[in-house]
Amino acid sequence: MPYSGINLSYSNSAPVGTSDVDILVTLSTKHHPTDNYIHQLRLALPKEFPGVSFAFLPADMVSEILNFGLPAPIDVQVVGNDMEANRRYADTLLQKIRFVSGTADLRIQQPFDQPYLRLRVERTKAEQLGFSARDIAQNLLVSMSGSFQTSPTFWVDPKSHVSYSIATQTPQYRTDTLQDLQNIPVTGTNPSAAPSLMASLVAVQRGAGMAVVSHYNVAPVIDIFGAAAGRDLGGVGGDINKIIDATRQQLPRGSRVVVRGQVQTMQASYIGLLSGLAFSIVLVYLLIVVNFQSWLDPFIMISALPAALAGIAWFLFITHTTLSVPALMGTIMCMGVATANSILVVSFATEQMAEGKDSISAALEAGFTRFRPVLMTALAMIIGMVPMALGLGDGGEQNAPLGRAVIGGLIFATVSTLFFVPAFFSVLQGPRRRSTQTGNEG
Repeated sequence: MPYSGINLSYSNSAPVGTSDVDILVTLSTKHHPTDNYIHQLRLALPKEFPGVSFAFLPADMVSEILNFGLPAPIDVQVVGNDMEANRRYADTLLQKIRFVSGTADLRIQQPFDQPYLRLRVERTKAEQLGFSARDIAQNLLVSMSGSFQTSPTFWVDPKSHVSYSIATQTPQYRTDTLQDLQNIPVTGTNPSAAPSLMASLVAVQRGAGMAVVSHYNVAPVIDIFGAAAGRDLGGVGGDINKIIDATRQQLPRGSRVVVRGQVQTMQASYIGLLSGLAFSIVLVYLLIVVNFQSWLDPFIMISALPAALAGIAWFLFITHTTLSVPALMGTIMCMGVATANSILVVSFATEQMAEGKDSISAALEAGFTRFRPVLMTALAMIIGMVPMALGLGDGGEQNAPLGRAVIGGLIFATVSTLFFVPAFFSVLQGPRRRSTQTGNEG
């Protein structure tokens, strides 16, 4: 356990006792992707240290923020007041979740087998000897954890005028056994009470219980923590939800199961980003309509966006990159660049038609004339995203999906802008051109 509670505020591992330990591993500058090392350690550590459970906590700031401080991206909470019944259900649920493909580091955060020593005060005997329960607890607390918490004492160095805290505590090597604990001397505030030993005032009983009691919104909870390995978090979360739905009948009365953590954040983020993507396409279309005073030309301009979406899906697939929040952010960025390139082609073709050319000639002229500007704009964006897509540097894998989404989308969008958009323009503008010519002849 950390020496001070202040240290706990800088750790998200949620240590629950002396059985926990944090190991911080710093990779060298020229390291491979972090997931490769984690996969190797997950296979090697249980073989080297049987009986010890290992969990890999989020190490980068982005994952910690997305987890909202939780030590794992998946948090299945069993909420209810009947802790014993909830524990049995949590054990059953944990065994079923272990069979879900792609899960790792599964464990129950609140262990129920923490050994305890219960010291029950013999109140009648203590009263006869002149001690109260407070006196006995005070002596035990000072001996085990020091007097600084109950009676802070300071000493000021007369030379340097630096203040030092002074604490009284029994050396740990003097309290290694139960007999040493029973031999702790007890003194009280009653001057007539003679000093006594702890063994004559308390009855010691061994037992086991919960190492920590956690609450969420005041209600007590049992947390099943886990992570996704070798599979996308959305697929793992979907399978876990199916197991939860199938076992709801086994829940104790008054209890419920809630999936929180990064799974919950991911679902909310996906809904928001997908809605934002659709809204951005509609907003761009309406903005172009206002500027060009036409409904048909803006429709032709955004006709390259389906190809951009196909390119994003294709590039994420071949790079084995799962759909994520950074990838969706890159998708929204790609929509703007793809639309800007289409505007260059369509606006030039419209100008050519205004000079008297037919739709096919105007489309061909726009494709040839705008070839270099469109290609240079797309290449500048693609080349700028290559370092990000490679995931170089510390934590570079976190933003790699953004760069890959932009690269894949722009490759397809550029090809569509230079070939499909002019052809689509000639098809839609051909009838319009002929009707205009017929009207002029009449």
